[in-house]
Amino acid sequence: MCDKPTPGETPGTADSGVKAETRYRGTRRIRSVVKIVSRRSLCAHDIADFGRPGATVSMSDSRQFWSSRAGIVEDVNQNSTAAGGVAALDDERRYQAAVSKDARFDGVFFIAVTSTGIYCRPSCPAITPKRANMRFYRSAAAAQEAGFRACKRCRPDASPGSPEWNIRADVVGRAMRLIADGVVDRDGVEGLARRLGYEQRQVRRLVTAELGAGPLAIARAQRAQTARILTETTALPLSEIAFAAGFASIRQFNATIREVFAVTPTELRDARGRVQKTRRLLPPPSGAAAPGLIRIRLAYRAPIDGERMLGYLGARAIPGVEEVLAGRYRRTIMLPNGPGILSLAPAAGYVDCELQLEDLRDLTAAVQRCRRLLDLDADPEAVTGYLSSDPVLGPLALANPGRRSPGHVDGNELALRAVLGQQVSVAAARRLGACLVATYGKPLSRPDGPLTHCFPEAGTLAAADPATLPMPRGRALALTGLAGALASGELSLDPGAERDRAEAVLLALPGIGPWTASYIRMRALSDPDAFLPSDVGVLDALARLGAVPAGTGPSARARAAKAAAALAENWRPWRSYAVHHLWAYLEEKDR
Repeated sequence: MCDKPTPGETPGTADSGVKAETRYRGTRRIRSVVKIVSRRSLCAHDIADFGRPGATVSMSDSRQFWSSRAGIVEDVNQNSTAAGGVAALDDERRYQAAVSKDARFDGVFFIAVTSTGIYCRPSCPAITPKRANMRFYRSAAAAQEAGFRACKRCRPDASPGSPEWNIRADVVGRAMRLIADGVVDRDGVEGLARRLGYEQRQVRRLVTAELGAGPLAIARAQRAQTARILTETTALPLSEIAFAAGFASIRQFNATIREVFAVTPTELRDARGRVQKTRRLLPPPSGAAAPGLIRIRLAYRAPIDGERMLGYLGARAIPGVEEVLAGRYRRTIMLPNGPGILSLAPAAGYVDCELQLEDLRDLTAAVQRCRRLLDLDADPEAVTGYLSSDPVLGPLALANPGRRSPGHVDGNELALRAVLGQQVSVAAARRLGACLVATYGKPLSRPDGPLTHCFPEAGTLAAADPATLPMPRGRALALTGLAGALASGELSLDPGAERDRAEAVLLALPGIGPWTASYIRMRALSDPDAFLPSDVGVLDALARLGAVPAGTGPSARARAAKAAAALAENWRPWRSYAVHHLWAYLEEKDR
């Protein structure tokens, strides 16, 4: 579990070397057997019964570390200590995950090795160290604070995020989503506490108690990861990388890279070989340099239904802002420091991500928003294991274990687009969106083919005359009213927004009903447990499956919606994934 190879023999005579090699091979063979047995304990068919409360399963001790309801998410949330480690029972569960090299736990916790001073992800391909030499931490920042450096072999800093933070709606969960979006780098802990509605002292105490490191330390670990990406993928001067990654000084940048990766920034760049000049995506205008194209790989927990996700996004792509072409999704995006263009293509084991940013300080936010868009931090086996035993969704879940619940790169944009989609087809909503973009969108200084504008900002639409908008007056008033609430700060849809409060504010606005509020909650706030009982597609799919009564009249639809809502109670806490299973089922049937 480190980046140094384990020697095959010990110093001494030739005879002692043979004995050492024999012992090493025997140990390796035993570990391989243990690894196979442990991996069997994590098969998807073994977790189905754990998803239902009260289920009893006969299993060996090595198979009892899977939690009863929320998959890996619940296990890593129990018995945390202020020091960043975990209680003895949790240590054993984590040790079993390390022995099995289970990649689903990557990013959920980190393993530090006292004999090497290195911390790794649970799936590190190196030989598992002795149990006595292992320490477990909830965050990479906690491991770094304890004096461990990142493994060069498994790169734990590049692990997918923990699915726990998408599920949790408490202060720590909201704080982690905001930190990942770069709020601490932009506004400090004071800005983080202000968004959460707590005092700085309380935020520090709560985050440190759960993760073993405070908000500043977690943001520092994130800055180190950003700096590593820029150092290895661009030819930018290291001095520019330091400030682009969020460091206050070059000295702080050098010290952090040396501490986290045990190399200097120059050595980190040299280790990747000679880099080419930063590629350019767009031709620069006269007198101005085009921003560089940064290409990175986004990790995820397999499996993933990339083809269906691209189809879902492509069907809703607004001309001028988005396009899906040749297996790649591209769109413009407005970030805290300026616009950018992102390009995403799912591949085997990773998502190929290309980012063109006007300001490199936006790299952290851009990466995190790409992850939210494609739901890359999800634990699909936990979701599938839970839904697979349901008589209605079980066959759909087992047939499509990589189903994701796509989020969005901008909560405000998604909310405004949700109003455009009220009571019209997806194609009609696209046309309305294209009209708004052409009239109110912000043009790019460097258009890239069909990508010419960013979606209109909330303040711009709030000032628009409802009578001039190409839609019925009632919907136009709903759109401008929602835009006004977003622009004034009355409604917040950032990653750390309190979901229940946001939904209540939405429902209080004119023209916003339960369908719109739930859809916004599902995609803008990445809530895994939102449901749309009155959605036409959901009801049609359930009717075809024989789960709710069919009917076309208002009263029949109302009865079906009530039945769907009752049925969906069995799908908590993964109702958003249930919605996408039903939509995808309908898409396949209508082809």
